[in-house]
Amino acid sequence: MNKPLRRIAIFCGLLVLALLIRDNYLQYLKADQLAGEKDNRRVAIERYAHPRGDIIVDGNPITGSADSKSGDFKYKRTYKNGPMWAPVTGYSSQAFDASQLEKINDGILTGNDDRLFFRNTLDMITGKPKQGGNVVTTLNAAAQKAAYSGLKSQGGKGAVVALDPSTGKILALASYPSYDPSSFAGNTNADAKAWNGLQKKNNPADPMLNRALRETYPPGSTFKVVTAAAALENGLYSSADQATDSPQPYTLPGTSTELKNEGSIQCKNVSLEEALRISCNTVFGHIGAQLGKDKMLSEAEKFGFNSEQFTPVRSNASVFPKDMDRAQTALSSIGQFDTAATPLQMAMVASAVANDGKLMKPYMVDTLQSSNVDPVEKTKPKEMSRPLSPANAQVLQQMMKTVVEKGTGTRAQIPGVTVGGKTGTAQHGVANSANPYAWFISYAKLPDGSSPVAVAVVIEDEGANRDDISGGGLAAPIAKNVMEAVIKSKT
Repeated sequence: MNKPLRRIAIFCGLLVLALLIRDNYLQYLKADQLAGEKDNRRVAIERYAHPRGDIIVDGNPITGSADSKSGDFKYKRTYKNGPMWAPVTGYSSQAFDASQLEKINDGILTGNDDRLFFRNTLDMITGKPKQGGNVVTTLNAAAQKAAYSGLKSQGGKGAVVALDPSTGKILALASYPSYDPSSFAGNTNADAKAWNGLQKKNNPADPMLNRALRETYPPGSTFKVVTAAAALENGLYSSADQATDSPQPYTLPGTSTELKNEGSIQCKNVSLEEALRISCNTVFGHIGAQLGKDKMLSEAEKFGFNSEQFTPVRSNASVFPKDMDRAQTALSSIGQFDTAATPLQMAMVASAVANDGKLMKPYMVDTLQSSNVDPVEKTKPKEMSRPLSPANAQVLQQMMKTVVEKGTGTRAQIPGVTVGGKTGTAQHGVANSANPYAWFISYAKLPDGSSPVAVAVVIEDEGANRDDISGGGLAAPIAKNVMEAVIKSKT
């Protein structure tokens, strides 16, 4: 071969080598990055080329897939009773991505999860069209309906969370106002308009906010359950009927400010049980100051405060302040100052008490399935902490039972069922000028001693008459209906 031809051959060989190196670089080193590029249309087209798997409640799908009828995305997501289930499912949209269970379990639902490789290979060999797997939830349809209907009837804003105390399963997770994920599941101008109409800047009601997990409220007097637990666990009091060393009036330590009780109730040296029944600020504020911030903080954190929860959907961390003086500790111990809690957190408090002091990790996904419903992954109940000894938990159960039998929570009574609860009316706004939040937390115990459900309800009704707002009046009836729904579903 003459010299010019040899040079051309070498040059061509180098070009081929460069092409091979570039090809391998793109296929093996840059593949994941390129697949994730927002402008990679082929990935998006493939994602919507087949029906998405379903999210399932009580054996029935609450989602579906339908022909898009326009564009190059073949299928779009549909939802049954979308507003009721949106706080659980989140959304899946051709234009706006996905959220919550739809986002977290996207690989299973689209069928692209590595754990579905064997199933997908068999389907390919047999010629079966590709289809996503399913997400089987722990939710109870009757309880969710009772929760959402109760909030909707109330007409303000609010949330409900119900748990199975023995396992941590989430039985209801409702938020109001809500939204229909179907309204923007596609990629049209109508979908964009619906999406924009739901954004907080365009809709002050903020319907896409998951108030059950992502909003923290001052818990008010429902936090007194945590303070009572701290008093029992630290040996400040040993029984429910023991008289408390509680003055009235009570001046906050280091200040000249008197801590007031609601109305004209008399709380001086009442028993711990009576203090919870009539909701004495002075007693529980004094307990918090006596125990001090470190002991109160330790007990609150055993219940889950100051930590995010993953259900697997993330829940905001509830807050019990770490830097306080004695006066602020007293206020925090009655659920005011900077104490703030999600509805999930307060359901966890009631759940731990009902479960004899054992707090189970809350979760809402029971099983992940392949397209032929073979199990891919199953969630096992997991103990999270022990805020109370069994003996002290039973003392607190009795105290909460008294609240419902002859205290501020009588509207939560269920015939033939033992119900324990605690009301709360939490102040907020500048100088407490805004309407208070109405809270109720509770648990139900059956005659056989089992506790199938614990509930937290919060109502924020800006249009209500301020004098008509109370946890016992607004929130307790909703909790009752949710507990009854769970109980009926088990009989």
